[in-house]
Amino acid sequence: MSGFKEPGFTDRQKAAQQARQNLLKKFREQPGPDDPDVARRRAEREAIVANRERLRQEREVAKAEQTRREDEAAAAEAARIAREKEEEETRQAELLAEQKAKRDARYAARKARGKKK
Repeated sequence: MSGFKEPGFTDRQKAAQQARQNLLKKFREQPGPDDPDVARRRAEREAIVANRERLRQEREVAKAEQTRREDEAAAAEAARIAREKEEEETRQAELLAEQKAKRDARYAARKARGKKK
């Protein structure tokens, strides 16, 4: 077995130069913007973005429609409650008027009995 050889300065310099060359080679081998694969991937990404935007707009429209329906239902409920309250007030007023008429009739009958004597 031979011992481990410590890399010297020149060895490290060569390794660094080789790494830079490999990186530059890798960068130069990348396809350009006019490459068909790059254009296809860009078109796919744009289609995905457009689809997402369309779905987002559909969700917003659906949410607005749901909100409108809820508002209409709330308005209808408020109108129903107001109508019921008005009807109840009318019934109470009629009941009070009926009770007053009965009370007045009893009072008039009592007065009439008292005048006969």
